[in-house]
Amino acid sequence: MFLAIATIGLASCNGGFKKGDNGMLYNIHTDKSGPKIKDGDFIIADLTIKNDADSLLMSTYERGMPVSTMVPKAQAKGDVTDGILLLTEGDSATIKVFVDSVYKGKPRPQGFKGKYLVYDIKIEKVLAKGTQTDQVFQSNISTYMKSRYDAMKNQEPAKVKKYIDDNKLNVTKTPTGLNYVINKQGTGAVPTVGDTVYVNYIGKTTNGKVFDTNIKEEAVKAKLQINPMNPYKPISFPVGQSRVIPGWDQGLLLLNAGAKATFVIPSDLAYRDQGNGPIGPYTPLVFEVEMVKIVHPDPNAPKPVAPAAPTAAQMQQLREQMQRAQATKK
Repeated sequence: MFLAIATIGLASCNGGFKKGDNGMLYNIHTDKSGPKIKDGDFIIADLTIKNDADSLLMSTYERGMPVSTMVPKAQAKGDVTDGILLLTEGDSATIKVFVDSVYKGKPRPQGFKGKYLVYDIKIEKVLAKGTQTDQVFQSNISTYMKSRYDAMKNQEPAKVKKYIDDNKLNVTKTPTGLNYVINKQGTGAVPTVGDTVYVNYIGKTTNGKVFDTNIKEEAVKAKLQINPMNPYKPISFPVGQSRVIPGWDQGLLLLNAGAKATFVIPSDLAYRDQGNGPIGPYTPLVFEVEMVKIVHPDPNAPKPVAPAAPTAAQMQQLREQMQRAQATKK
């Protein structure tokens, strides 16, 4: 009876986790039948990565798109790949990996606390390589991913409509597809192309997750990582000159100084089928923006002078210098 109690106690300490190599712990929550994932297979999976204190480091759910990747060979015994190779399509699991084995010889992420990186993974799809050649396998992956992207593109209008309806926004829609609401009128004239605008903003996905802002209080509220080098002040750029996404260029030309607005921007006016960092392909975006200031170009400012073309004598001198240099090398 003592041995039985001791065994139960040990299992409780591990919280239902089993031990893998190099201190890795894993707990398979959903265990489907089927072939296990192998090195070189292509997987699509949703996951979150946290530290021991349950602080979220990354989430595909917030991004609105799962990760899709070839399964790499394990870099070391007991890394997350070893845990993934225990799973099959449809499985979900928690995998704990010693952070020192992940960042061996490298500095830990800034502010990271704890001993483990904790991965919560759900395997959505597995494309097994098997005996396929690399060329055939890559072609099959491309075909499958195109079908997924087509589905995402078709779902985008419904996401935009749902966000507008859920938030009871009385939007105006431009011919290009930009949806906007002016929440506060400003004063003076709107900018023209080439004017420098100063803007505060909060960027969100349609599920409400803030992914970027230049307002420190909003960054803290959204639990974004605070960059000590970021001045958290209005950003400035010449509007209408493709320095920002098209949805911004078009929307900011509608606002005068002091105005505040909401832009609901379809992916055609944002990052299209490519995505950008945490923003997936065909992802509509929401921005709360404030036009802080508009600065018109100085018409009396000196125009930049193009450098003069070299003279024939200068060109001849340059050729002689190059010939002497070549001769020295020989």
